[in-house]
Amino acid sequence: MRVLAAEDNKTNQLVFNKMVKGLNIDLKFASDGQEAVAIFKTFMPDLIFMDISMPIMDGEEGTREIRKLEKGTPHPVGIVALTAHAMKGDEKSILEAGLDHYLTKPLRKWAIHGKLSEYIPKGVEFLGELDLK
Repeated sequence: MRVLAAEDNKTNQLVFNKMVKGLNIDLKFASDGQEAVAIFKTFMPDLIFMDISMPIMDGEEGTREIRKLEKGTPHPVGIVALTAHAMKGDEKSILEAGLDHYLTKPLRKWAIHGKLSEYIPKGVEFLGELDLK
């Protein structure tokens, strides 16, 4: 399973990496939305975790660009927003940008593993020891 995590904060990258350690995934990090779009073009991930607040290009704009690139494809990639903004109305703008789900920070291992389990591609039966509690 190919996973792209767009996160500008190095500490959050380390935390995310620790949460998925031991899983059989090919993980790449992007430090902003623009880099996420560039990596998407060649990496073709099965799932993207997209921070919303990033420099250069935020997660909503990055997602819109990815959705433009996917026009006409039969299976758009799942994109999960990672956000510290959990205020009323934020969910609407996040979903309108083309993101499929959102998780609030601080990140929780079971929530990350839950999204990974939802997007396991056909033919990939085992990721490792998933923590879904």
